[in-house]
Amino acid sequence: MGSLSNDSKTENGTVLGNIKDVAVIGAGISGVVSAAHLLRAGFNVTVFERTGVVGGVWDYEPQADRAPPFPNVRPPSPNWSEVEKEGLSSDEVELIHAPPNPCYAGLKNNIPTPVMRSSLLRWPEGSEDFVDQKVVNTYINDIARIHKVNDHVQFHTRVENVSKPEGDSKWTVETRTFTRTDSGHTLTKKTWKFDAVVVASGHYHTPFVPDIPGLAAWKQRFPDRITHSKQYRTPAPFANQTVLIIGAGVSAVDIANETAALGAKIIQSRRVSKYDVLGPRLPKDVTRVPLVAQFIIDENSEDAKTQPLKPGRAIPGKAILEDGQVIQGIDRVVIATGYITTYPFLGDLEQPSLPWQDADDKVLITSDGYITHNLHKDVFYIPDPSLAFIGVSHYVSTFSLFDFQAQVAAKVFAGHAKLPPQSAMKQDHKERKARFQPDDKFHSMFAVEDAYIEEVLGWVNGDAAKACQDPLPGLDEEWHAGYKLFKERLKSSRGP
Repeated sequence: MGSLSNDSKTENGTVLGNIKDVAVIGAGISGVVSAAHLLRAGFNVTVFERTGVVGGVWDYEPQADRAPPFPNVRPPSPNWSEVEKEGLSSDEVELIHAPPNPCYAGLKNNIPTPVMRSSLLRWPEGSEDFVDQKVVNTYINDIARIHKVNDHVQFHTRVENVSKPEGDSKWTVETRTFTRTDSGHTLTKKTWKFDAVVVASGHYHTPFVPDIPGLAAWKQRFPDRITHSKQYRTPAPFANQTVLIIGAGVSAVDIANETAALGAKIIQSRRVSKYDVLGPRLPKDVTRVPLVAQFIIDENSEDAKTQPLKPGRAIPGKAILEDGQVIQGIDRVVIATGYITTYPFLGDLEQPSLPWQDADDKVLITSDGYITHNLHKDVFYIPDPSLAFIGVSHYVSTFSLFDFQAQVAAKVFAGHAKLPPQSAMKQDHKERKARFQPDDKFHSMFAVEDAYIEEVLGWVNGDAAKACQDPLPGLDEEWHAGYKLFKERLKSSRGP
């Protein structure tokens, strides 16, 4: 990774300059708003999207992704050549090239629409607080259409490497494009050069599967009965069955509600934490239990010798919980434990075997698969801020915050706002890590993103005023009122 070469450094800070051509990786909400704000600021923008549509995780496909490895606890090494294996059909290659996202048919937003919106477009008049994925997907596509983002998207194009060789002033981006032909398909490689890169690829691609003793054996023996929530599409296969859901996030709650409505008996196994705020949204008859410590197969059962299990027969075995409880009669297990943050195209900036505590001042991803290291304000890569990330922050108003971060990136890339000196950014990051508790979420802005927005707004607009540039408006009064109400609801749902 080369050093900064297209900026000016002063004792007062770093001003990016000479940026004209910008790559945006991903055409979900983060990529769309990033591209739109960069285009409005006059940059030449190219968006790379490995599927054929705009919308990201809000685009529903009936086709589910392939099952992840069991377990899957750290960022995997990329295997770009897998698409070149002999004997693969075009459908199989496309599935590997652009795996389906985790959107399920019944997905709705869990942040109210007044608090979850882009500055680029208001929700349609009369929109409810919570709408289904079709409405959200249409909203993202409308932003892309109105702001001419679609004209700048390279669809079916996967980014496989992003690097800046030592001494080079530009980023090298290597891609591969999938194209169907009359005789099958082609895979076309291409190399591009950019002054800046915005990573907006999201973090819902690589499922996290915990290493619970016996879970891999259950998956191997009864593969159709053990799934990650990324593969969930509709509740129909779970009707009238006993379902063990591991996890306490949004997908766990949604799957519990959808399947319970079809007569499923739900057992939710989860770790109690301050982020476990969705309990009141669970079905009334759900059984909440501690984490599973071990899965055991009953080898003496006749069902254990049947492949696959006969319909209507429970998995022959038991789950032992951390408190010693035993659960039997489980028909299905859903692993809803979230995702691994990984940017496989960033080469050695991703170190899957390195503990997060050992991260140096250059690495981005370590073995924890959650923290994106060395970012200033969760956006700018400190060693070279012409590499920016939109969408890293967690427990936020998503569309609103990512839209705001995209505006900030555009201001900094245009030189209207300068970053602190690199030494100051490093020190700020070091102090943030010193405050970090292992049981916490490093990128969480749980109920504090309004303070983050005001802090960043003060910095950017202070610089913009000095440069005689238009200020960023920030979030409007409607958002602040809605966010205040949202925080009060969160507080009441958590109790004292």
